[in-house]
Amino acid sequence: MSTHAHTDRFAGLRKLPAAPAARILAAGNAVLQTPLDQSASASVPETLAALEAEGALIDMLQVLAHSLPPREATWLACLAARETLAEGAAMPAPLRAAEAWVFRPGPETRAAARAALDAAGNEDDTALCAMAASMADGTLGPGELEDYEAPPGAIGAAVFGMLLTAMFHDEEKVASRGPELLARALDIARGGNGKPEAQQETKP
Repeated sequence: MSTHAHTDRFAGLRKLPAAPAARILAAGNAVLQTPLDQSASASVPETLAALEAEGALIDMLQVLAHSLPPREATWLACLAARETLAEGAAMPAPLRAAEAWVFRPGPETRAAARAALDAAGNEDDTALCAMAASMADGTLGPGELEDYEAPPGAIGAAVFGMLLTAMFHDEEKVASRGPELLARALDIARGGNGKPEAQQETKP
């Protein structure tokens, strides 16, 4: 049992697995930057509470990126990616393909996400969204790529990368963007659409 309180703030996160957070992070080759005094069997909510007590927002985002199911994690990445787009800018192809997979998960949309990932330029950070979508089943992608397992933690790493990109995209908004991303992640973990402040126009 964790020595940290499991507060109501982290209750009802029904989309998260029951496995200990340490096991999830180890499976994804993810390492927290904040040392915690807690049992190796601590749940994800207990770990989130412990990290919040330490003010470790970035580590909290990493835990959630690796703990959410692939579809929910990809949706979180897509929401984060939207926040990096200039007002009125066209949606990049990787982001558009990843969102299409979230709303209609299947071989065709996953293949489109993989194609968008392969065609994306190095400057397109939203390729991380397409990466998460195309590797959602634990392989490198559809078709022949299904014969090859994705690297451990590939989805969580891609989603976490997109979250960090969004958080630091505008240095004047870093202080507010981090808590906003956390609120989105927690809302998705509860089964919401990632828009906890009455933004209900879309839901995957």
